[in-house]
Amino acid sequence: MKLLVVDDEPDVVESVRLGFTLQWRDVDVLGAGKGEQALDLIEQERPDIVLLDIGLPDIDGFEVLRQVRAFSDVPVVMLTARDDAMDKVKGLELGADDYVTKPFNHLELMARVKAVLRRLEMPPPTSRAPSFRSGPLEVDFARQEARLDGQRLDLTPTEYKLLYHLVRNVGHVLAHTTLLAKVWGREYVDEVDYVRVYIRRLRDKLGDSPEAPRFIATERGLGYRFLPPG
Repeated sequence: MKLLVVDDEPDVVESVRLGFTLQWRDVDVLGAGKGEQALDLIEQERPDIVLLDIGLPDIDGFEVLRQVRAFSDVPVVMLTARDDAMDKVKGLELGADDYVTKPFNHLELMARVKAVLRRLEMPPPTSRAPSFRSGPLEVDFARQEARLDGQRLDLTPTEYKLLYHLVRNVGHVLAHTTLLAKVWGREYVDEVDYVRVYIRRLRDKLGDSPEAPRFIATERGLGYRFLPPG
């Protein structure tokens, strides 16, 4: 496995390199101290996962992530020295897969990296039912894709899993913790911002609105409900 650590503090890069090589066989840890260097390495080396610090000396981690998402779906875990909810939401909206606050415990960091990789490697959920329809929306379980007005939606694996669990429980409220456990894993049940951000991303792709929902309704203080067809 190839891991890229993007941080302008050499001690952080070296400590991550040491921690991962001691605990994880066959891991190759690359380092970058600037955003432009990181972009070049991601394009050239094709790492399996990127640890990306927000505070970089040339362009910040958010801009690096925005540019990365224009050409790659490599999983990205954001690193920040601040436990700021707005930073977390911004990173997730730009396409980050996870978020870790510095200073971090190396075993916790490794657990997060493994959780991200495991989630992306898991096959999409399947169903015996051939498909689900609600107005212009069709979720094809056999092909593991969704179409709106006949056009295939460009959903990430996480977005598809979230939509799958909502439509398979149509009409029923799914709590934040239930969705987090089913889509992200039980270690994420306290990360309510994750499900909120991904619901917003899913609504954008469905052309849905929380004020006048056609598909996904917010049950305030409880969770989300996929509205029955018609």
